[in-house]
Amino acid sequence: MKKRLLLAFLLLTSLAFAQKTTFKIKYSEQLAVLIFLQNLSENYPENVFKTEFQKSKYNTDYYKSIISKFDKLTIDYSYRFEEFPYGSKKSVQTEDILKKNLIETENIKEFKLRSNGIIPNKILSDLAQCISEFIPIYNELIYNPNKEKFEKQLEEITKYSNEHQIENYFEMGLLFYNSSWDNAIPFNIAFYPLPNSKGFTAQAFCNNFISAIQTDLISYKVLFSVMLHETFHIIYDEESLEVKTEMDTYFRENKSKCSNYAYQIMNEALATALGNGYVYEQLDGKLETQDWYNKKYINGIAKQIYPLVKEYINQKKAIDKNFIDNYISIYETNFPNWVNELDNIMTYRYVISENEKDFTTIKQLFRYRSRTEYEDQITESSIEKMQKIPLTKVIIISKNNAEKLKLVKSKFAALKNWHFNSDKEFAERIFLEDKSQLILVNQKNSTLETLFRSIK
Repeated sequence: MKKRLLLAFLLLTSLAFAQKTTFKIKYSEQLAVLIFLQNLSENYPENVFKTEFQKSKYNTDYYKSIISKFDKLTIDYSYRFEEFPYGSKKSVQTEDILKKNLIETENIKEFKLRSNGIIPNKILSDLAQCISEFIPIYNELIYNPNKEKFEKQLEEITKYSNEHQIENYFEMGLLFYNSSWDNAIPFNIAFYPLPNSKGFTAQAFCNNFISAIQTDLISYKVLFSVMLHETFHIIYDEESLEVKTEMDTYFRENKSKCSNYAYQIMNEALATALGNGYVYEQLDGKLETQDWYNKKYINGIAKQIYPLVKEYINQKKAIDKNFIDNYISIYETNFPNWVNELDNIMTYRYVISENEKDFTTIKQLFRYRSRTEYEDQITESSIEKMQKIPLTKVIIISKNNAEKLKLVKSKFAALKNWHFNSDKEFAERIFLEDKSQLILVNQKNSTLETLFRSIK
């Protein structure tokens, strides 16, 4: 009897591990209303949701006060996994967890119970009230007029997913990234309608993918290739500490001057090569000939590494040292000057300035950013903190110039033989030992934009 029980247990265990991750496709009213409210904010650009609301009977002082109240709620806190190499694992965002809970619960009461403790109770209560107030408004203005088309789309999307066994690409990603996933946790995919639009949105977090889809969307291959792109970010994020530490070591030990910036772009490059390249090719029968990504650097490197990525997928191999070395070599051979191009290196930046207006200027000059850090004091400790992080290092000096320049020079070995005139304006780019760039700005009268434009 004991042997039979043991065999039965082992059989059930092996079946559990053999199961694939379940993809659950649904519509989440609560999530849709949260995003509707976010789009009504004064801080958001003009959009279809705002247009529909503004011309409706609900565009009154009462409902605008609820939008204003919602807009002031702080729901996005974050914390890092400090033991992981910098930038290799996404910080936890409380807004993502709240969205996850909206998707996974059936009503506002359940949502509040599930979300208790994530953000302060008063904020959670106010958030729930705002969503409740706007559910009927959202349904009347957005959902109901598009209900028939959207629900048909949802059926077609579910059918497409099943017919093309989309979950197999998830399993492929786990193997390629040498990552893991508990198959007891389903992957939830939440769609909501986006009327009067020519495109769809895409975001993935935790065990969720969410997307607003245009109501006239009839071809789903692009949608699913983008969905898998975002999903591969999650799989990358779920790599173990051991895998990420090993990967970090491969990049640090590589002798190429491009290794650091190749590392910074790798997450996006791999997701693009896999999702927009490989998945699209499998769904369509041929590679997409147009751009795979709307940013020059990501699109360029993703297409160049695609043969290498496809080789590893076909051979069912996980990323290893050989892959990383080849990836860096492809980057350096095809794009050797990228490490000097501001539009590229400023995507990953750590800025120190004692003038907070400079942070706004930097954001305006370099709108696309992947990782950013800001510090408003130029001190020995702030510079030492900056030196530990492999981002582009920007130090802007506009006060006590001679003293601050002397301090900066003393902290960087690459500046040992560097001579400066603190009375003269300049903006210089210096390549550092950690293979990041230091951009040092000495500002007097010129605008920060003018000084950045002068960098060769």
